[in-house]
Amino acid sequence: IKGLTVLSTSDEKGNVSSAIYSAPRFFADERIGFIMRENLSYANIHKNPNACVLFMEEAKGYKGKRLYLKKVAEDDNPELINEHLKRCSHPVKEAKRHMVYFELVNERPLVGG
Repeated sequence: IKGLTVLSTSDEKGNVSSAIYSAPRFFADERIGFIMRENLSYANIHKNPNACVLFMEEAKGYKGKRLYLKKVAEDDNPELINEHLKRCSHPVKEAKRHMVYFELVNERPLVGG
């Protein structure tokens, strides 16, 4: 499903940051993964493991979901990360990356609910 993914995180004081990300990876063990660079979102999840993802489908109207997440693990294995980067349609710049895993805490529709 094509669409827009916005990941929101906050630091230990509640200062919020939102950033556009590629679609999350969904794993068989029910974890949700994001490939993250060492930026503000990445720093925030080390101070506060809670995050929210807003996904809006590329469709008429407002179709999508809000996922409330909690960080549960992280993997810095470059082979694993590069395997997941193969699906990217845009050029990938060289930078240190991390596969950050979250558990789903709550799921809500994009509008209402």
